[in-house]
Amino acid sequence: MAAILPAQNATISGYVKDANSGETLIGANVYNQADPGQGTSTNAYGFYSLTLPAGDYTLVFSYLGYRDQQTSIHLQANQSVNINLNEGVSMEEVVVVAEQRDRNVTSTELGKIDLPIENIKLLPAVFGEVDILKTLQLLPGVMSSGEGSSGFYVRGGGADQNLILLDEAPVYNTGHLLGFFSVFNADAIKNTTLIKGDMPAQYGGRLSSVVDVQMKEGNNQKYAVDGGIGLIASRLTIQGPVVKEKSSFMVSARRTYALDLAQPLIRKSNFAGTNYYFYDLNTKLNYQFSQKDRLYLSGYFGRDVFAFNSNQSDFNLRMPYGNATATLRWNHLFNDRLFMNTSVIYNDYDFSFSGGQDLFQFKLFSGVRDWNTKLDFDYYPNYRHAIRFGINAIHHRFVPNVVQGSSGDVTFGSDFTDKYGVETAAYIQDEIKLGSKFNVQLGMRYSRFSQVGPYTSKLNGSEYGAWSPVTTYDGLEPRAALRWQLRPSASLKAAVTFTNQYIHLVSNSASTLPTDVWVPSTEVVKPQQGIQYALGVFKNWKDNLLETSVEVYFRDLANQIDYRDSYVNNLSNDVEDDFVFGVGRAYGAEFFLRKSKGDLNGWIGYTISRSERSFSAIEEGRWYPTTFDRTHDVSVVANYRLNDRWSFGGVVVYGTGRAYTPVNGVYLIGQDLVTEYGPRNSSRLEPYHRLDISATYVPAKSAQKRFQGSWTFSVYNVYNHRNPYFTYTDIDTNLATGEAQAKAYKVSIFPVIPSVTWNFKWK
Repeated sequence: MAAILPAQNATISGYVKDANSGETLIGANVYNQADPGQGTSTNAYGFYSLTLPAGDYTLVFSYLGYRDQQTSIHLQANQSVNINLNEGVSMEEVVVVAEQRDRNVTSTELGKIDLPIENIKLLPAVFGEVDILKTLQLLPGVMSSGEGSSGFYVRGGGADQNLILLDEAPVYNTGHLLGFFSVFNADAIKNTTLIKGDMPAQYGGRLSSVVDVQMKEGNNQKYAVDGGIGLIASRLTIQGPVVKEKSSFMVSARRTYALDLAQPLIRKSNFAGTNYYFYDLNTKLNYQFSQKDRLYLSGYFGRDVFAFNSNQSDFNLRMPYGNATATLRWNHLFNDRLFMNTSVIYNDYDFSFSGGQDLFQFKLFSGVRDWNTKLDFDYYPNYRHAIRFGINAIHHRFVPNVVQGSSGDVTFGSDFTDKYGVETAAYIQDEIKLGSKFNVQLGMRYSRFSQVGPYTSKLNGSEYGAWSPVTTYDGLEPRAALRWQLRPSASLKAAVTFTNQYIHLVSNSASTLPTDVWVPSTEVVKPQQGIQYALGVFKNWKDNLLETSVEVYFRDLANQIDYRDSYVNNLSNDVEDDFVFGVGRAYGAEFFLRKSKGDLNGWIGYTISRSERSFSAIEEGRWYPTTFDRTHDVSVVANYRLNDRWSFGGVVVYGTGRAYTPVNGVYLIGQDLVTEYGPRNSSRLEPYHRLDISATYVPAKSAQKRFQGSWTFSVYNVYNHRNPYFTYTDIDTNLATGEAQAKAYKVSIFPVIPSVTWNFKWK
């Protein structure tokens, strides 16, 4: 009897790119036309690998916004096939999120959204600046940290619980202009991915979400220039080949200048020398040494500079702050199934605040600096498995709020020293296709954090030398996700994710500000821990024209951090001395409806949720809402293309007012003023709502012209609603009568704001 031999397998692999620019396409789909279940997608570097039984196949390569490409393959041995896709959809098919039309139903991921920059640019821009992070705030489960701010909260977590990456480098402060703009220049960005429901095992160190931003690699076919000139800022991006089809570069710069233009008037006033501006620079260079080796070098540098002078009172103030990152990456193919990426990453965030009056001068500075190494592997044994595994190590240096000052001949300062930590992790994850209806994603991450010297213990006075471990925390972080295909257009997904967080943002404000301080886990501060359970139903209608989803979640949080009731912002105290530690919970439901193609497209998102904390040292453990608790949050986004020249956009947002702690009364005891506060976060500001609109005009142009221009007109807060930015209490005292009276005031700083920008492109 003849032996029955198993069918021989072979692998087809390669890269999927944009035919015009050579940019790799992230998340492009590759599948067997006869059986779409036999498929895969490209990774963060555009690489794919698909192992199938030997035979003849017609493979389909697809990416929304591009024409599908079919390739006939006689698969008997391993093959390398690179695919260049051409843009080719009609304007009627412009999509809001460029992903496979039913990917929201068929993928295993829960709460993951990809946002290509071309679609973000369709939304109304404030002062002509397209903002990635403000676009994320329009998605269900993502809430703004405050009026006009680019900071955000995800599913009831704090601002520090979001891991924000720029070409793999963590970004510790994401705001320009005190948060009004984000640090991400849209002209330099290729793709943004938000993960809020099922954090894959390769990500760690945060509890709530991941925002993974990738910069453009640069056009390796031809030189191109684009940019824009607005009322307060201008942008310029230059890209092109170094060696055609092998190497390219990209340089993108942005700067504001509104107060620069006003300097002739300011110099004649009492405020001569006052100015504010920000600038940033994105750069990237890549080189393909061979089909198996690629090298990428990318960097970011940004800075805000604020100077205030009052010649009349002899008072001056300086506040420079900013980020710097650098990432060196090496891609290597060991074979058709094993892909490796090695990264060395540097990032630095520093904040400085200085000023004085007459003989009194002071300076405060803080920051965080990291060196990070990563080794990541993608292994594709067959079309049923996609395995990722890797390791990474980070050395942290934290600079606390260090104060220096002088008054005449007298000098003073805090004696705080830098704190250091080493964070390491290893992970493995496998996405498994169990037939046509079930996909399972299983992951495990082991993380470890050590506070290291030099350090003097607060608990026992022990001295620790450089790199000597002071205290160590570690733990396993399991993750699991399941997709059950109910029918071709509907699926049920579930996920559970456990995470540890070893670094923390200290803030006593309602919004994320540059004055907030990052601190590590120490012998006093324990790591935050969180577990999230999520369940979602996804259904598409009318041949994927309409996408709908309902997701529910519950988050259980441990070792949460807040200030004690008696906290006073005394810069001579180490902030961790005023911490209290407790537990938290967050839960909610998110509803999403999106029309993804046609002249009219957009989405509606609605979230109903709660976010609460409990601390035994605060009001005897009473559960109270966080400052970022928002019961109702609604976003309506619409884009309408009238014709080849005119297109329009609009955004409507509504949210429950922010919780805050009210002042119940004030009274005098002798000559001492005593303020009596109500229960923590027991009052709310009025609901937040606004309307933004935009119009884009493209002049008639010849198809042969390489230069193209367009005008964008936008209005922020169209009906001039005075949304509260913060509240403060003014206390009027009368020592003669012993009476005191408190009166609360609401401050609004962003009225209706019109803007116009001229955008241009040469290619």
